Amino acid sequence: MNGPFPATRSPRRLLRGAAAVLLALACLFPFAYLILLSLAKAWPFPDLLPRALSFDLWARVLTGPSDLGASFLLSCALSLVVASLSTAAGFVTGKFIAYHPARKKLLFLAYLPFIMSPVILGTCLMYLYLKLDLAGNAAGVALAQTMFAYGFAIVFFSAFWNPEIKALEDLVFTLGGSTFDAYRRVLLPVSKGMLLICFFQTFLISWFQYGLTLLIGTGKVQTLPVKVYDYVNEANLFYAAMASCLLILPPAALLWVNKRFVFNEMREG
Repeated sequence: MNGPFPATRSPRRLLRGAAAVLLALACLFPFAYLILLSLAKAWPFPDLLPRALSFDLWARVLTGPSDLGASFLLSCALSLVVASLSTAAGFVTGKFIAYHPARKKLLFLAYLPFIMSPVILGTCLMYLYLKLDLAGNAAGVALAQTMFAYGFAIVFFSAFWNPEIKALEDLVFTLGGSTFDAYRRVLLPVSKGMLLICFFQTFLISWFQYGLTLLIGTGKVQTLPVKVYDYVNEANLFYAAMASCLLILPPAALLWVNKRFVFNEMREG
């Protein structure tokens, strides 16, 4: 009776393996195409492959007058600042809201930035930004992006602050510990995985922001998404492909870190 089973399972395994390979190829094809397009020196229609590949264009773009390297560093700096501020503030604010009697009403306020489009909200606040001299500079863009990332962080941590966490904190106070001891010895170690995930998510919120950055930055703050759209509008496919490769590099790295460290640590915990 054991003989027929491997034979009946093998076609299914082959089908599942083939489906997995096709799915992997479908997922990787856009990235491979972008890399290939960024390295192409000439790719006329209807050729299926570029006629020549070279890294010269990468070197010229990153160090030349296009300032693509500077845009990449600017986007990294903005996203790191926004993610750090919103994660830290959302962690503390989420605790205050979670234990407040008017929790539902206060939590509703955190959703307000997401009720309307970022561009519409930025347009409504543009007069204030102009008065405060925050329009057209990186500080204003960071503040505008933090509004959305901060609201996301509050909602994200609203589920973390529960009666079990409150009981652990009260135990520290019962044993004579201070608020600093509660954060250092209990709250921060317990929430390390959640803090990292929130940091990654808010980083991506800032990293891919285009409309709000273009509006508040008035076109002067040339982040990487702004550069990508500029190249696309100019029909400059090779430059757009290079900018797109740089645009997907940090999210891919964060995805690997999430998979390699955060989720494994949370599963082991």
